[in-house]
Amino acid sequence: MNTSTTRLMLGMTLTAIATSLLIGCNKAPESSQDTPVAPVSMDTQANDSTITSNVKSALMADSTVKDFDLQVETRTGTVQLNGAVDTQAQIDQAISVARGVTGVSAVENGITLKGASTSLGTKIDDTSVTGRVKAALLADPDVKSLDISVATTNGEVQLTGVVDNQGQIDQATRIARAAEGASSIKSDLRIKQ
Repeated sequence: MNTSTTRLMLGMTLTAIATSLLIGCNKAPESSQDTPVAPVSMDTQANDSTITSNVKSALMADSTVKDFDLQVETRTGTVQLNGAVDTQAQIDQAISVARGVTGVSAVENGITLKGASTSLGTKIDDTSVTGRVKAALLADPDVKSLDISVATTNGEVQLTGVVDNQGQIDQATRIARAAEGASSIKSDLRIKQ
């Protein structure tokens, strides 16, 4: 088996493990002295899921950005866009499309510009780094990893999402920095309000 195939299989295996852990883990509420965060109602969660689906559909229907792998997350009507595109115009278009979807109250941009062309080997390496970061976040009991999205582009790990406090942001950043293959970390994590 050649190196590229081995790396691809490793990346897919790590992603499958992280996904299984994500689905199978159900951590008990943490007892902490931090200020409690109000839970999100089922109606809000359902509405956020609908908004996320509608934004993804709108992005796929737009010829300017449909070919890019953009991640969409929604929390209480605020949409977070993540991923990498070729031009600033594509970032602007993706934001514009997301803002045009019914129910979107705000759009937070986590989209970055791609650097030089990426080889298959780099994409596999990025997938492996993402898998390692996700697995390490899931294994840490102090980080609310289910609310953190991880994307890696050319070794740069981007963390986005919402957590309960600054300590969780700091810990998630430390975990990502320690992951093998992570060349830099960009944290767009924010504290729930």
